[in-house]
Amino acid sequence: MQLEATFADGGRMTGNIMHFARLLRAAGLPVGPGKALDAIRAVNLVGFSSRADFHSCLFAIFVSRRDQRELFDQAFHIFWRNPAFMERMLGAMLPNLLIEDETSASEVRRRLADAMGGEGRMRKSTEEQLELHALLTSSPAEILKERDFEDMSSAELEQAKRAIADLRLPRDSIPTRRFRPDPRGRHLDRRASLRALARSGAAAPLRFRQRRTRQPPLVVLCDISGSMSAYSRMFLHFMHAIAARRRVQSFVFGTRLTHVTRQLVHSDVDQALEGVAGAVRDWSGGTRIGHCLHRFNKLWARRVLGQGATTLLLSDGLERDDPAQLEIEIQRLARSSRRLVWLNPLLRWDGFEPLTQGARAMRPHVSDFRSAHNLESLDELARALSGSKRQDWG
Repeated sequence: MQLEATFADGGRMTGNIMHFARLLRAAGLPVGPGKALDAIRAVNLVGFSSRADFHSCLFAIFVSRRDQRELFDQAFHIFWRNPAFMERMLGAMLPNLLIEDETSASEVRRRLADAMGGEGRMRKSTEEQLELHALLTSSPAEILKERDFEDMSSAELEQAKRAIADLRLPRDSIPTRRFRPDPRGRHLDRRASLRALARSGAAAPLRFRQRRTRQPPLVVLCDISGSMSAYSRMFLHFMHAIAARRRVQSFVFGTRLTHVTRQLVHSDVDQALEGVAGAVRDWSGGTRIGHCLHRFNKLWARRVLGQGATTLLLSDGLERDDPAQLEIEIQRLARSSRRLVWLNPLLRWDGFEPLTQGARAMRPHVSDFRSAHNLESLDELARALSGSKRQDWG
């Protein structure tokens, strides 16, 4: 099949590829401007004499994991059938596509429909089924808590962001070396007891004291590479929510380390994230975890990891540099932190094992290994940090 548009005809092919990239991004694939530009360059170099070659070229650029293939294939099949952008939409086309996993097929249809603006139309055709089976289903709030961030529609992502903004982290505390007077304290205050005895000139009650407590600082290192895009964006909302309620030092990294604490303290989350976007230069790029941790340990560790700080590291552990350097730096980070928690979205898969070199280098040195792929996992993280009861995400 010949594709008639060319790069020399006023940029129609370039515009269509950009529209296609935005569609994939809205449907949940980690596609940024860099990948869109790479796709345009690749198609310009490879050419598009056949539909199969064109598909393979875009597939190589936009798809980075096996579970993204079905979504890409269906989006390609629909979009490039009519680049005038889906006036007839999705309903007549997607049910005819053969997918082995029906659950996966319905999920892909929902995400594509939402990305193309047809979610309301599809919802109308399914309202009767929802009414018939409402008694046997979970509540919307429960479903939202368990849904993977990468699988959420645009409307669900907005609900999740509001739930994260309403999050209340309980106050955790650690004992310090200082004491305060406390009649019910466990430690005898000898000086206060002697002073009371001297003032009264007779027998006086003993004075007791208790250790002071304080809330430890929190340091967050968030991976914003291409493979983490869907999760890092939601985790930035989590970072903004907790920054308003406790001492937090926030960093993002991909190929370089960026300090974003000043941007995230803004009360308005949209302006805060806009500030982060303006400060970051390596969004959705590669991953150099070892290099970025080296920069953190060298420039920031002594400043922000004092007073028993807890460190949260959000990353999938896919390292492109030497894993030996990563192991040295993660070990140094662990020694500097009271507690190092590794948050890995890949942990959502049953039977997951850290098999990559980067993951194997990191795993032995972390205090805790958790997932961070949905609201439920963030709820568990809050409870793990504070030891408190379950949060209500409403």
